Amino acid sequence: MRGPLNLLREFSIPLLAGVCAALVWANLDLDSYFASLHTPVIGNLNLHFVTNDLFMTLFFGIAAVEITQSCLPGGDLHPLKRAINPLLATAGGVLGPVAVYLLLNALVGSPALARGWGIGTATDIALAWLAARFIFGKGHPAISFLLLLAIADDAVGLAIIAIFYGDPQAPVQAGWLLLTALGMVLCTLLRRRRVMNYWPYLVAGGSLSWAGLHLSHLHPALALVFVIPFLPHPTSETAHLFEADEADLSPLSRFEHDWKLTVDLGLFLFGLVNGGVPFSSIGTATWLVLIALIAGKTLGVVSFGAVAHRLGFPLPRGMTWRELAVTGIVAGTGFTVALFVAGEAFPDAALAGGAKMGAMLSIFAFLPAACVARVGKRSKQM
Repeated sequence: MRGPLNLLREFSIPLLAGVCAALVWANLDLDSYFASLHTPVIGNLNLHFVTNDLFMTLFFGIAAVEITQSCLPGGDLHPLKRAINPLLATAGGVLGPVAVYLLLNALVGSPALARGWGIGTATDIALAWLAARFIFGKGHPAISFLLLLAIADDAVGLAIIAIFYGDPQAPVQAGWLLLTALGMVLCTLLRRRRVMNYWPYLVAGGSLSWAGLHLSHLHPALALVFVIPFLPHPTSETAHLFEADEADLSPLSRFEHDWKLTVDLGLFLFGLVNGGVPFSSIGTATWLVLIALIAGKTLGVVSFGAVAHRLGFPLPRGMTWRELAVTGIVAGTGFTVALFVAGEAFPDAALAGGAKMGAMLSIFAFLPAACVARVGKRSKQM
């Protein structure tokens, strides 16, 4: 049974199936779809809240594990000098989409769409990795480069969500963030006392962090981002992203091991809740998001990669400028995090729907990426 499950997880089938189901439902009966999201299912909690405010806490917690492990000695982001080129490319992969989005919005958009500038900043790690592995083949240095870029991209994306995408109708109440800070202090004390079970960290520190963010009107789904780095873990990392270290029994590793399957399969629910967009929503917001993701990422990654090269931090051995361009295009696969940000950026359902469609269409970034890779190979052979 593990074989089929792993296959489903590897190809992000639950997420894609959820999005497809939501698209069909929303386009057949939009009223029924929205009613199902906002009808209480557990006490006064509706499906939208359970998914985006509770379940996504685990999703971003798993992302925080990957970032924490990558920063350890032996991890993909350590030492810093090794990661300078992809980290500078990450800066381009964030600033490029923002610049393209705001420029295009100034030309053909409207002030109402300006709030969507952050949608194109993150990269869907799993889907981008699949596309890169298909294009480059297993073991190519461009894949490791992309993973470094995607990890750092998502770290920046988490910060953008926390800082810029609170509820516009509810100003930030910063005083409540003391609860989040208290949760971090409590996790520090638990670690100093060598508590080697992750549950006290999650229950005590995570609950305080979630409450602090919720009451301060920041998105509570980020609660575990402030807790996960405090979980006891080895002093160095031996595995890479999507690789399991069976010898690592630390609380940080056990948390990921225990919840990764739940998160991967639960993304069906995320897709179902966030992917229900009527095709009539396709409009300016759709194309702004899609172009910002693909063109903005590509321009930003290539230009900042070139700057890093000029500063004495070259591309990884075996990686060409053409492959850097292909990597930039693939990094434009926003999907999961872009969908999430689109929902937070636009309270208006019509604007959110158009932006979400752009985020979902970014899954086709692999098509121009594959074409560029193929044309480059043909010209080299000639």
